[in-house]
Amino acid sequence: MASTNTKQIVVDLPTWIRVFSDGTVERPRNFPIVPPSLDDPETEVSSKDVIISHNPAISARIYLPKIAKSEALKVPIYVYFHGGGFFWESAFSKLFHDHFIKLVSQANILVISVEYRLAPEHPLPAGYHDGWAALQWVASHSTQNTTNNTEPWLIDHGDFNRVFIGGDSAGANIAHNIIAFRAGDEANLLGNVKILGAVLACPYFYGSHPIGSEPVTDIEQNFFNLVWKLVYPSAPNGIDNPFINPLAPGAPSLAGLACSRIVVFVAGKDGLRDRGVWYYEAVKKSGWQGKIELFEEKEEDHDFHLLKPESEAANIMIKRIASFLQEY
Repeated sequence: MASTNTKQIVVDLPTWIRVFSDGTVERPRNFPIVPPSLDDPETEVSSKDVIISHNPAISARIYLPKIAKSEALKVPIYVYFHGGGFFWESAFSKLFHDHFIKLVSQANILVISVEYRLAPEHPLPAGYHDGWAALQWVASHSTQNTTNNTEPWLIDHGDFNRVFIGGDSAGANIAHNIIAFRAGDEANLLGNVKILGAVLACPYFYGSHPIGSEPVTDIEQNFFNLVWKLVYPSAPNGIDNPFINPLAPGAPSLAGLACSRIVVFVAGKDGLRDRGVWYYEAVKKSGWQGKIELFEEKEEDHDFHLLKPESEAANIMIKRIASFLQEY
């Protein structure tokens, strides 16, 4: 008798993700996972993996520059959330590992690259909660009054007066939502740590009303809509939920963003380009008292700085990020 247990495809975003009826998930675009290294042979940047929380499962890869090891310096702290549409990629992948080896060696910063839970196994808002928990864990190392401050690199080398957050694509969305929803006066970080600035690279924002060059037909089948439905199926108001549409009804005022500087990077050939510019302009008009900058590479596409790391545009962007993180 033929088996009736053959698994069926229940979600299929071709080449990106396939979800089966038995709960298994295929992510064909994932980059290979690579191990950390205590001394990169070219840059002498060190990296290691740490567990932030067992339940829920949150971890991170931490990067330390050579200069901090050799001179016991306190350096800026950069808490990073990787991209991947909330459903793929990893802080431990070669894509992000190579990026941070390069950035840390140029910027002389301490990076905490967060491994948050992914949809669809863990639908949003799980990733948002994990991002905030990871940031609280970092902040806990600024004070002697917690039991979680056990990471010596943070204690010995982290400058808690210079804390930045950032991300690419979905990770940039997480970073925005932290400074919009979570890091204000009502939800202070441990040790009263403040976020100085945020780096938003090719941020994943969207909405039901097309702007700029966004498609005006078959909106429900637009890739960015389909991704949002996959990763946050219970989102109130769908694609106009404030987590994905920062100008939606009910979204926190952009005038209250809880940092003093933001830099937004967009790419001219990216389907999210217009939303990044839209966000930049909205923040400028909001009455926010900080400084926001916009940089565009017109001939590049989404996350070019990660996918084409040796390009001139990527090198320029790395230098701009390094300058932003070292300006204070």
